Amino acid sequence: MTTLDAATASRFARAALGHVTREYPHKLDHVLECDGDALPPRLLHPVFFGSFDWHSCVHGWWTLLTLRRLFPDMAEATHIAKLADETFTEDRLAGELAYLERPSSGGFERPYGWGWLLYLHLEATRHGDRPWAERLAPLARAFAARFSRYLDVLTYPIRTGTHGNTAFALVLALEWAEAFDEELTERIRSLVPAWFAGHEDCQAWEPGGDEFLSPALMEALAMVRCLPQAAAAAWLDNFFPRLAAREPASLFVPATVSDRSDGKIAHLDGLNLSRAWCWRALAPLVAPAGSAAVEQTAAEHLAAALPHVTGDYMGEHWLASFALLALGDARH
Repeated sequence: MTTLDAATASRFARAALGHVTREYPHKLDHVLECDGDALPPRLLHPVFFGSFDWHSCVHGWWTLLTLRRLFPDMAEATHIAKLADETFTEDRLAGELAYLERPSSGGFERPYGWGWLLYLHLEATRHGDRPWAERLAPLARAFAARFSRYLDVLTYPIRTGTHGNTAFALVLALEWAEAFDEELTERIRSLVPAWFAGHEDCQAWEPGGDEFLSPALMEALAMVRCLPQAAAAAWLDNFFPRLAAREPASLFVPATVSDRSDGKIAHLDGLNLSRAWCWRALAPLVAPAGSAAVEQTAAEHLAAALPHVTGDYMGEHWLASFALLALGDARH
């Protein structure tokens, strides 16, 4: 399957509806300043308290709103709208904003959750029949300001395959910024090439044992999003000079997931999905000799992961978002 169909959309929606308000189990990103800060997730985060952790709840909501837009007639669409109306209230979102103002919350969810919150707000703007975007806007602006301050001091990009990855967060943030923040747009578009322009002949020594992002492919996707088309294509030729030979080989073989009940090892299903997303996005700019290999590889990675998006909570609380990225251009 290379496109999102109605049956799959319903499956993803049911899964996300089942976890965005499921408080436990929960993994907090929370700095305690005193005994009184030891509070349950629903009190710390009145909106994003479900889905095992804050960032997964944010992109769980992105999944739900995206599916409502793409499949407005599916049975779950009404439930999504009702739950969003009840959740995205001014009072609850003010609570999320207040959490950011804590002195110890400066690094909260940086940068992964920041990027996803901006992406959620952008998706909310596509639902003109509801006030969700207006209500989310102050929180989005707060995270955009954090991005600006962070980029002022981030000398080196973080190229890990997990939540700290700079390229992934900036790919999401850039799309939001293009609609709302010209200064942040220009900052991202200048920094990404400054970091990566000289990179050639990628060796791709990956994956790591708990990665859900490919450092190499995320770097490539960030460059494609920040450069003019001709320049991006030329950079890709230098970065991946042997795609027709399916090299670097590590990027062409789907990751093996040995235990989907282990939350870290289950990340590798997400790696297969995010690789498929990246390969499909890069394919139009790849030289013709390598395009068939790239397209086949994207399909192989999708096939390896899609059956496992639901079934075990360690993956089910987040994988549908990455499947949506992989299955189509949800940006439009």
